[in-house]
Amino acid sequence: MFRNILLVSVLLAAVPVHAALRVFACEPEWAALVTELAPDADVAAATTGFQDPHYIQARPGLIAKVRRADLVVCAGADLEVGWLPLLLRQSSNAGVQPGQPGYFEAAMQVERLEVPTSVDRAEGDLHPYGNPHVQLDPNNITLIAAALVERLAQLDPAGAEGYRSRGAAFDARWRQAIVGWEARAEPLRGARILSHHRSWIYLYRWLGIVDGGELEPKPGIPPTTSHLSELLTRLQGATVRAIIRSAYQDARGSEWLAGRTGIPAIVLPNTVRATDGATDLFSWYDDIITRLLEAGER
Repeated sequence: MFRNILLVSVLLAAVPVHAALRVFACEPEWAALVTELAPDADVAAATTGFQDPHYIQARPGLIAKVRRADLVVCAGADLEVGWLPLLLRQSSNAGVQPGQPGYFEAAMQVERLEVPTSVDRAEGDLHPYGNPHVQLDPNNITLIAAALVERLAQLDPAGAEGYRSRGAAFDARWRQAIVGWEARAEPLRGARILSHHRSWIYLYRWLGIVDGGELEPKPGIPPTTSHLSELLTRLQGATVRAIIRSAYQDARGSEWLAGRTGIPAIVLPNTVRATDGATDLFSWYDDIITRLLEAGER
């Protein structure tokens, strides 16, 4: 009896254990997407919805997480240029460096808008590879998810069938959700909206929203009194649905303009968990559309 138990123990010990992938995601939306496709993965997000992903500190704790990661998933297109390169260098993790299978840039999987022909820092915080806020069109999420499934399968061949099965199920649910969001958002088509930063152009293109300009005089430059005054003059007699900002952005500029024009100033979730209603990928888009629709009812 004892010998049988011992034999079983030896056989079980010889069976390789399938280790879950360790994933470092720069932004919450990519952490949420990885969780949809690889629910057993150990996923860590570098930022929250209340942090500006352009500017965070490359803290030792983040370096340690990159060092242990099998896969780094980020927006890319230089969104994280101020901190991600340092994390990657300090991690000494060869497998997650740019060009390696363990490094994945979401923005490079889709068509990027506003790719400049030249970059002049005098014009503000311009991104040489185009606007990196690609997460704000759900059709981009569809393409990024498909590419991410294949990257997961490449890194973990033993789990490839599971990733592809979950990817197909996610794709079906996501495409159905897009149809519902577009139907709900039809009243937004042609609406004019102002934003704090030029984050929302993918959303505008998707929903047919008219870009009313930004509170920032140049990308990344905080709103100035003179620029806000120019906007106030320009808005006289104009019909504008809302002034929008992300949760991490200073409210003073949008509230100043709202107080003088009567245009609603609202917070939109630029990522998952940036508002109480945006608890996952699906409720995130629900909340964006709900907040924009409600702004027009005020």
